[in-house]
Amino acid sequence: MSWGTELWDQFDNLEKHTQWGIDILEKYIKFVKERTEIELSYAKQLRNLSKKYQPKKNSKEEEEYRYTACKAFLSTLNEMNDYAGQHEVISENMTSQITVELTRYVQDLKQERKSHFHEGRKAQQHIETCWKQLESSKRRFERDCKEADRAQQYFEKMDADINVTKADVEKARQQAQTRHQMAEDSKADYSLILQKFNQEQREYYYTHIPTIFQKIQEMEERRIVRVGESMKTYAEVDRQVIPIIGKCLDEIVKAAKSIDQKNDSQLVIEAYKSGFEPPGDIEFEDYTQPMKRTVSDNSLSNSRGEGKPELKFGGKSKGKLWPFIKKNKSPKQQKEPLSHRFNEFMTSKPKIHCFRSLKRGGAAPEDFSNLPPEQRRKKLQQKVDELNKDIQKEMDQRDAITKMKDVYLKNPQMGDPASLDHKLTEVSQNIEKLRLEAQKFEAWLAEVEGRLPARSDQARRQSGMYDTQSPATVNNCAQDRESSPDGSYTEEQSQESEVKVLATDFDDEFDDEEPLPAIGTCKALYTFEGQNEGTISVVEGETLYVIEEDKGDGWTRIRRSEDEEGYVPTSYVEVYLDKNAKGGGAAARTVTL
Repeated sequence: MSWGTELWDQFDNLEKHTQWGIDILEKYIKFVKERTEIELSYAKQLRNLSKKYQPKKNSKEEEEYRYTACKAFLSTLNEMNDYAGQHEVISENMTSQITVELTRYVQDLKQERKSHFHEGRKAQQHIETCWKQLESSKRRFERDCKEADRAQQYFEKMDADINVTKADVEKARQQAQTRHQMAEDSKADYSLILQKFNQEQREYYYTHIPTIFQKIQEMEERRIVRVGESMKTYAEVDRQVIPIIGKCLDEIVKAAKSIDQKNDSQLVIEAYKSGFEPPGDIEFEDYTQPMKRTVSDNSLSNSRGEGKPELKFGGKSKGKLWPFIKKNKSPKQQKEPLSHRFNEFMTSKPKIHCFRSLKRGGAAPEDFSNLPPEQRRKKLQQKVDELNKDIQKEMDQRDAITKMKDVYLKNPQMGDPASLDHKLTEVSQNIEKLRLEAQKFEAWLAEVEGRLPARSDQARRQSGMYDTQSPATVNNCAQDRESSPDGSYTEEQSQESEVKVLATDFDDEFDDEEPLPAIGTCKALYTFEGQNEGTISVVEGETLYVIEEDKGDGWTRIRRSEDEEGYVPTSYVEVYLDKNAKGGGAAARTVTL
């Protein structure tokens, strides 16, 4: 089966067929190229999808990935990233092994095809030239023969005519002989050219054309084989990444199996456990007898002892505050009118201002005292660990600088040892600062860890009243308040959720309310020199009147006499607010952060 023998007369059709074969190959190259673009686009979309759902650094989302379900999801995202990488590998391999190779092959194929058909056209032109020469010699031989016949007939006519001279007859005879000779020469030339053409024609149809067509056939078969090999490569490129993709999917299944619902439940407990104990039962209050109503020691509204200040509705409690709980009545007041209760509620502005500061989002105190005990302990422990890591990092840096200094001392040409003294001093100072900071947080941590097991402290948190705080405690609380950008301080999260409605309902009303002439007294904890306009100087231990309480900006307005009043830092005084207009004693307002 050879194109040269079977298709010797189909030169034009073979030319069209081979061009169609190249078009098919280019179409397949375009198909593979578009497939690689799809793979790249798919990989890019997968990577963007994985990146979109990755937890942001230093955000709340990052803390959520402690749970096994979230860890499994994160593992899935990472595996999808690797999965996308395999599709990029498919694209790269198809581009390098198929697209690039076939593109180069097509260029070579076009050149080879052009060469083969150029030889074929050259052979065609040669045989056509030979044919034209044959036709020319044939026509010349035919013409010469006809001329010889006419010359012979003319001679015979002249020879038969008795009126023609002998000279004319001789001339006609010579003319006839010349024409005959020319016909013989044309005949010989035609015969020679005919033999040459036949030889050329045999070579053309039995040698040149079969050879050229055989080369074209081999070229076309190589093209077909190359297409088949490319298709195999196409499949193998996909097959090579299947094990890795399968491994990615196996890892996703493994991550799914690692989800532990019990562990996640335990993490929820660790994340939100407050450390408080549930409140005890509230005892029955008998209104039928004119006696002081008492409540259980475990009650949330229990006072801390006889004669101790009572918790006002707007007062601050470090334990969980149950809103709208009934207050204990004073021994001197068996029953208060509704108007007194309303006035007492309206004059309890400190709590409302605290709510306002909560809404503004004041900064959390440094010792995390705004958190429940268990959460505070975790935060303090985390802070201590961070500080210890920073200390270790600074110590490593100090050791490195010390070693470098020793090297400079032994080899002065490498550097000046004195140039490292400043850096060494700076690092040592940083270590000392970090150690002091760590000691401070360790002290708070020890305090919290010492309190957590004690039932008395927890009960104190749950009770509705507190003893008057010590000056140091008030000072710490006030410092925490002043550390906030707007001078406000933060309450417990439990209080914030329970009393947010109160803050919303009454906040605007209290903003426009004029302060009472005197709402209580205060005792100066420290000496304050009031040098700025609007401030007043106080001496440690001095007692003054409070005419306007701290509104969250860290200042309390006080009065020494009718014409001498001003503002002092809230952290410098301990405030005692009057309970009501009739004089039921003074309650120390203590702020615990």
